[in-house]
This record gives sequence, C-alpha cells and structure tokens, in this order.
Amino acid sequence: MISESREAPVGSNLEQSRTLTLTRRENLASDVVLLELSSPDGSPLPPWEPGAHIDLLLPGDTVRQYSLCSDPRNRASWQVGILREVEGRGGSIYVHDQLEVGAAVEVRGPRNNFPLEPAGNYIFVAGGIGVTPMIPMILAAEERGIPWELLYGGRSRSSMSYVDHLESTYGDKVSVRPQDEFGLLDLDGLLGTVRTDTIIYCCGPEPLLQAIETATASWPSGSLHIERFSPKLLETPALSGSFEVELSISDQVVTVPPEKSILEALEEQGVPVVASCQEGICGSCETVVLDGTPEHRDSILSPAEKEANETMMVCVSRSRTPRLVLEI
Repeated sequence: MISESREAPVGSNLEQSRTLTLTRRENLASDVVLLELSSPDGSPLPPWEPGAHIDLLLPGDTVRQYSLCSDPRNRASWQVGILREVEGRGGSIYVHDQLEVGAAVEVRGPRNNFPLEPAGNYIFVAGGIGVTPMIPMILAAEERGIPWELLYGGRSRSSMSYVDHLESTYGDKVSVRPQDEFGLLDLDGLLGTVRTDTIIYCCGPEPLLQAIETATASWPSGSLHIERFSPKLLETPALSGSFEVELSISDQVVTVPPEKSILEALEEQGVPVVASCQEGICGSCETVVLDGTPEHRDSILSPAEKEANETMMVCVSRSRTPRLVLEI
C-alpha cells in the first residue's frame, strides 16, 4: 500500500522565492550533474528534512522540481542532482548546457511530500536519479542508529550517481544492481517476506514504482512510501460539465469549464496560486478544501488522504460536486 504524509499547504497557497548563487557544479555520472547553491551573502539557508525538494525557476517561466541530496545539517548550501533528459521539456538541458558557476538561480521551497517517517527498519529502493532523495535519508538513518539497506538499480554503472560513495561508505548495506549486469531489480527476493516495523522508500521511473506496488501488495498499509517523476494516467473526469469554485479568502466564485483545470480558471481571473509541475506530482498547488467533494487526480495524496478530502491539487484535480469551497 502507498502511504505518504506531507507538509500542510500554506494558507492562501503563496510561497516566496529566493535568489541563490551556483557555487559548485560537478558531474556525478554520465548525464547527471550536481548543483550546489548558496546564499549570495553567506547567510544560512532554511532548514529541511530528508525527502524535501526545491523548485528551480528557470528562464522562460520554466519551473522544475529536484530533490535535495545533501546533508540537512549543512545550512550553508543546498545540493541537487539533475539528470539530462533529452526528451524532457527543456529544463534539464538548460541546466546542463548553460548554467555555470556564479550564476544566480531563483529557488522556491523547500517542500516535502516524501518525509522520512519513524520506523524500526528502512528499506530504500532507488532507480536511476531516484537515488538523490535517499542520500539524506540514509544519513538520517545512520545518525539515528536505525538498520537500513539500499537496493539501487540503473541502466549501467556509469549512469548511476553516488555508487562509489555509497559502496565505500556503507559496504554491504548497499546493493548496486545495474540492469546491463544483473537485469531488473529482484523485488520479490527483497520484499517477498513481510517484515515488521519496516518502512520501504522508493523513488525512480514509473515501471519500478508499479513493480514495487505489486511486490508489496501484502504488506501492511503505510509500509510503502513512493515519489513519482511523472504523473499517473488520468481517467475521464467524474463531471463532464462545468463546476464552480468558491474562494473563501478572495471572496470570488470562479466557473471551471470542462476543458480547463481549476488552476487555469483561477489564473484567468487573476487569482495567484503557486504551481510548478502542473501534473499533480510536486505538491506546490496543494489547497485546503472547505466544502464540496473533490475528484482527486494527483499522484501525491495517499488513499486515506484522498478519502479525507481535506486538501487537493488544483492543477489536475476536479470536482465531484457542483461547487467546491477552497481556502484561496
């Protein structure tokens, strides 16, 4: 079962950005670059916990989310690892090809949809660039003296970041399994037997996430925590027509037609709402629901959170009732 607990949305859904300086960049693997960002005046950065990510606000109104992969105890800088995605939407290519040391980078966050929950044992499963949020999680588990193990897969060893560091630092707690050497990850061997007081964290491409959901189907609810790179396929909306959204803070009523998202309808009326991915995977547009029943179409909320209907992602989710009342 998937279980995720996250930070509550902030009031009217507005966040402030800050401008940081790119103080270091390093190639971690083929097509993966590390960016280290610091305050221009050297002041400490806001605190964060393992699993958190930040938004990079890039030229052309491009916003991309990247997991923080440094030590949370280091308030002097933040680090993110970025995979060059040739078939992506251009953000990673800009970072790889044009962003140089000394550049000013606008950043928003941190935000955490993937927090490390207390447990007696941890199993970490990473695919490719999905290893980045695991790095601070492993540091935290080590600091707390909690047993853990990492199963780490990728296309090839040369494409996998942090391999030498992980193997040399943690020894047999880490199993590196490049696909060109070992084939697909042996999830059944790792997860075939249910373990008590154990939480599984998984981040990687969608086929890995689907496979681990299947492999943990018999585990207790709340055992599996996952973070997605891309959204799940969306089904046909429950309501085929328009619905209304009442905004409790700005005292407006906005009609959302079937061809537009709530976010698009709000933006057309000049209502400011922070949104980054616009795919229901980053959590930046999470909004408190005061009345009505949302139709949850995101890839973040757990089944229990969707059933509670306390919040929704307005970039993709819609309504099951003629009117929603949102805290905006």
